[in-house]
Amino acid sequence: MSGRVGDLSKEQEDCLQKFKERLKDVLKPGHDDYYLLRWLRARDFDLNKSETMLRNHFSWRKREKLENIADWECPEVIQKYFTGGLFGVDVDGCPVWIDPFGQIDLKGMLKSAKKADIIKAKVQLLEKLHSETFSDLSKQKGQRVESLIILYDLAKLGMKHLYKPGVDAYCEMITMFEDHYPETLKYAIVINAPRFFPIAYNIVKPFLSEATAKKTIILGTNYHDTLYRYISPEQLPVCYGGKRTDPDGNPTCRSQIGQGGEVPLSYYKQQMLSADIDNAVCVSVGRGSSLQVECEVAVKNSAIRWQFSTQGYDIGFGVYRRTTGERQKASKMEEVVPTHRVNSHLVPEDGSVTCTEAGTYVLRFDNTYSWTKAKRLHYLVEVLEPDTEDFTNPNSSQASFHIKPE
Repeated sequence: MSGRVGDLSKEQEDCLQKFKERLKDVLKPGHDDYYLLRWLRARDFDLNKSETMLRNHFSWRKREKLENIADWECPEVIQKYFTGGLFGVDVDGCPVWIDPFGQIDLKGMLKSAKKADIIKAKVQLLEKLHSETFSDLSKQKGQRVESLIILYDLAKLGMKHLYKPGVDAYCEMITMFEDHYPETLKYAIVINAPRFFPIAYNIVKPFLSEATAKKTIILGTNYHDTLYRYISPEQLPVCYGGKRTDPDGNPTCRSQIGQGGEVPLSYYKQQMLSADIDNAVCVSVGRGSSLQVECEVAVKNSAIRWQFSTQGYDIGFGVYRRTTGERQKASKMEEVVPTHRVNSHLVPEDGSVTCTEAGTYVLRFDNTYSWTKAKRLHYLVEVLEPDTEDFTNPNSSQASFHIKPE
């Protein structure tokens, strides 16, 4: 049985009644069977886990003052440069959120707005989705609507999207979504997935529930026929093979779907330019010397991601791959990222590179040009391995992705 209203087993029905009894001290009139079953399904009808989850949710709502969230004014930079928007419905009449995530400037966003405000903006959208959008569509359809499709367009997604503070913020959003809006996702459809997508997916996978992972559908650039099984062309922008445009003919329907883009420097907040790097290693690079930080890459097509800052002065930086098993000078190693001077004393530097081969990689901090000043360096380096699951075979027993059969 699906565990939904009208499709409950005897055990599930008994569990629902016990759930109501346990929570009668906190339930309100709007907390009907549809609402309660979402929390039970999220914890596989484990009564204790479901109760803990829902009570934690009520405490969170009180702590975050969500009864007034609709009155909160979202910062302008988030309104203008965050991607996505509700647009149309799927073939079953459920709402669709279209998100051209490949166009978001995560770094610019985190340097212009507080992470807490970015997450709060998502909460505000989700609250409106549940209180207004689902309600309106349920009335139009004559039956309960309680889930949505998210269409992620990853065209233009690049290594810049591995910016660690941005990834961390996004993972927090996923956790918030899983903990407080369970069973809201019908499907997540990913189109234009780039070659390095397995690395990005492997970062967020630990934050996804098993149920969410099973609802994720990964498509490449030839996605239209499959997409139309879920969303008709009449409900899609022209840029995705649909028939809808803005009144001015814009094929991306940007009046309803935020298109992201580079955040102007005028939005940057000075106090965010010199933010500390969490868990950083602190060292001194002596005058006229260099520091080599080794990274062992065991799986080809992994990515190395770095953040670093210096105090008072710039420093040289480059990435190399060893050609022997012993320590080498930069001139003897394979150059991956050419050494260049970085003003990391003004703005913390971050970046990443894909390692097409396994081996020992070296991040080299160069202070050989300075004969009078040692450099105080804070750095954080991570190796991000790609996900090893089968992204092409939806029937693989290990795959987290599937194509819904026709």
